Amino acid sequence: MRIRIVAVGQHIADWAETAVRDYLGRFPRGFEVELKEIRTEPRSGLPPAKLMAAEGERIKKALEPGDYVVVLDEHGRDLTTVDFAKFIAKGRTDGETLVFIIGGPDGLAPDVKALARETIRLSAMTLPHALARVLLAEQIYRAWSILANHPYHRA
Repeated sequence: MRIRIVAVGQHIADWAETAVRDYLGRFPRGFEVELKEIRTEPRSGLPPAKLMAAEGERIKKALEPGDYVVVLDEHGRDLTTVDFAKFIAKGRTDGETLVFIIGGPDGLAPDVKALARETIRLSAMTLPHALARVLLAEQIYRAWSILANHPYHRA
């Protein structure tokens, strides 16, 4: 299985970078999860729509034909951890690359959101982008552990 996290922002706090790399390094061979960082558009007084559009163009370049695009958005649907694992399992059986997109400081451009086959949220609360990366990486690892009957998930 192949999963790609496409996240706007190339400089996150060291603690978050360490945590994300730790989770991404835990997966066994055959369950590949990678992080693709997208450069944040410089905040130089441009309106948010222009900033999101520029970042959106870079996001779209990180996508490949046939990717199953999942946008993380505060208005997305809630999934339990077990439901998220089932979602990952479906992607595994369908053989598609799951791509989770985390937007920049202003969010995601409408044309990027339109590419999504699913829109989910990690929390009803607003999360800083660094924490969203950590939480997503951990939940993907937890989903793998559920699917592999690994003891990490003990619910």
